[in-house]
Amino acid sequence: MFAKATKNFTKQIDPDGCLIPVSRLNNSDKLDMLSLVIKRNPFWFWQRPRYLPTDFTLSDVLLGEAIRPDVAESDFLKYEGMYSDNLAGKIDAGLGRVGLNLEGKGSSKLQSSFGHLKKQEVDVQNLLFASRDRLLNLDHCLVQQTREKRNDVFGVLKERIFTTQPCSITQEVMGQGSCGAVFGLLGPQDVQVSVRENGNMEKDSNVSMEIPPHTVIAYSIIELEVKRGGQYELCLQPDTLGGFEADSAEADPLCISPLDVVLVDGPMAAGLRDELLIPGNAPLSILDEHLQKLKAYLQQLADLPAPTRSGLFLLLKRVLADRAALGALDAVLDERCRGGTPDPGDPEQSPSLKHAVRDLLEILQLNRQDPIQAGGYKSQDSSPLTAAYLLISAMEEMSDVGLAQLEWFCSPPNLKALNSLVSRLLVGGECNLQDPLLSSLVGEEAARRTERLFLSSNVELRTERGRLRAETGPQPGLLPLVMCVTIQGLASLGTGQ
Repeated sequence: MFAKATKNFTKQIDPDGCLIPVSRLNNSDKLDMLSLVIKRNPFWFWQRPRYLPTDFTLSDVLLGEAIRPDVAESDFLKYEGMYSDNLAGKIDAGLGRVGLNLEGKGSSKLQSSFGHLKKQEVDVQNLLFASRDRLLNLDHCLVQQTREKRNDVFGVLKERIFTTQPCSITQEVMGQGSCGAVFGLLGPQDVQVSVRENGNMEKDSNVSMEIPPHTVIAYSIIELEVKRGGQYELCLQPDTLGGFEADSAEADPLCISPLDVVLVDGPMAAGLRDELLIPGNAPLSILDEHLQKLKAYLQQLADLPAPTRSGLFLLLKRVLADRAALGALDAVLDERCRGGTPDPGDPEQSPSLKHAVRDLLEILQLNRQDPIQAGGYKSQDSSPLTAAYLLISAMEEMSDVGLAQLEWFCSPPNLKALNSLVSRLLVGGECNLQDPLLSSLVGEEAARRTERLFLSSNVELRTERGRLRAETGPQPGLLPLVMCVTIQGLASLGTGQ
């Protein structure tokens, strides 16, 4: 709820700027002026950079005297945001001979009363002067660990926005509906209101969170370009990207295969993401070219030994609708694919999350000491490790509603039929509803869930003269692509279940 409120805040006041919302309340204490923040560039182009506050400031990793920044503090604004969605939906469509006529209504309110906010800014010209001829301590453990990870970049906190008084965040959800079948109302807040057949149901919830004063809710950074000898430059322009200079021209890079449209090299990610945004009102076949480049990864999943494939499929089926578990699995595979060895016993994880991470490491044989078994693959782009990360990262990009619908399809006949449907839509943009391979989808429950799954990924299904067509909705983003990757990946694992 805190992350949603801060994200809404930055969208409202700085939609195209550099403000970064604070995603965890616990990170507020780490965000002092000139604090070091690690920007982790994405591994796959559909991901966004992650910002990891550290316990250190720039002065902590410099040789010589500390830098004492000139900081200006000013009143920023008084902020009270109310985000209300009055949702109404009706479906009058179907697959095959199955017709649906369903209606529902609901509302969701997220109120953020941050009150009077203040802003602190570093005098950048003063910082630039103070940084002249200064050197980073290359022996500092944080510098060494960050330098080893080629996609990690140092950023220095130059601006922060914080609360000045106790404030609150409140989320209220109300829903009601009636229909002749089960219907789930979808909305931007991923609130689901379920209605039983020939009945009515109301669902209300009200959650409030108290935020203390001096809580940082947003900040911005200046990236550092670090030279081999420890000299550094401030990246003052938004399009100037930081990073560590390679020790030699032959430095071992993250393996980039011919699949570089998917697996990206740090700063390339943002450009690729913008370049590959899917146009609206286009046939689903527009994705086929991109998905062809993923066949090698998906084949890796299908070629796993049967026990490994079965174990991974059952684990992902178990955590499919658990956003926290998916995030934990995504994080551990991200660390592994970058050559790190994350601790599966993270103290901030709940016992169930630790159990899921341990299961994943055991299934992929990543908890052994042997370098071949422990993720030390010679070719990262052809390893089961990277293939599993591809699937889990795509799952995490899907909406909560989409994952909830996909959970129902995780049985052999349903998953096979869903994958057949996607494959046919990718090839020609439409398919024949009488196709025997789609028989599992011809039924009221399957038809409803199929339509909701595609709709949650901004893809609209239309029937005309016995044929089913799929088109992207307006501004679909990358959701149609990650949905197809997820379905085909799970189908690759589900073979023989």
